[in-house]
Amino acid sequence: MTWIFIIIVGGILGWIASKIMHTDAQQGIILNIVVGIVGAALAGFLLSPLLGIPSINSGDFSLGALLISLVGAVILLAIVNLFRRGKVR
Repeated sequence: MTWIFIIIVGGILGWIASKIMHTDAQQGIILNIVVGIVGAALAGFLLSPLLGIPSINSGDFSLGALLISLVGAVILLAIVNLFRRGKVR
């Protein structure tokens, strides 16, 4: 059951991150889900130990976990845009 929540929340976080980074027109729902989940994993490995807040991949659906996962998704989209276009935006 946790995986279903991670997929749904990852899709929503990926969509919000794509709106923040202005890449929503280029992505579909599958890529939004992937960006949300991979961004949450990225945040779980890098940001969570630094800040002491878990990500959604650990099964914690608190506000802090959602914000950390959103930051990870935005960072992931910034990295993808940097390699794709040569600039962050």
